[in-house]
Amino acid sequence: MNAKLRLLRQIPLFAALSRDELETVALLADELDVPAGTSLTLEGEQAREFYVLVEGVATVQVDGRVVRTLVGSDHLGEIALLTRSARTATVTTVVPCRLLVLTGRAFRQLAETIRPFAAQAWASTAERLPA
Repeated sequence: MNAKLRLLRQIPLFAALSRDELETVALLADELDVPAGTSLTLEGEQAREFYVLVEGVATVQVDGRVVRTLVGSDHLGEIALLTRSARTATVTTVVPCRLLVLTGRAFRQLAETIRPFAAQAWASTAERLPA
C-alpha cells in the first residue's frame, strides 16, 4: 500500500472506505504544506476546496470569535460544499500544517459516488450546523 493510501486509512473520515474507494480519493487529493497564519477559508466566501488537516493546528472563527480548534485528522470545508452555501467560518493555521486538499468538484464527485464518504461528510455537517 502506498504512503497516501496508508495516510488516508488513518483519517477517520476515510477509514470505512474500501481499497478501491481509497485509491479514488488518493488520485483526487493533493498534499499541501502551508505556513502558520494561512487562511484556509474565509467566512462568507464561496467554497472551492475541502481540507483534511493531516498535521498541525488551525483555529475556526465565526464573527471574529474562536469557536473551535482543529488538530490532526480534522476536516473542514464540507458544510459550504454540501449545502452550496457561503463559508460558515474563517479557518486559519496556527502552526505550519500538512493538508490533504480536494477541489470542490472532486469533493462533490466523491460525495455522490462513495456512500460511506457521503454519510460521514453529511454527519459532520449535521454536527457543526447550528440547530
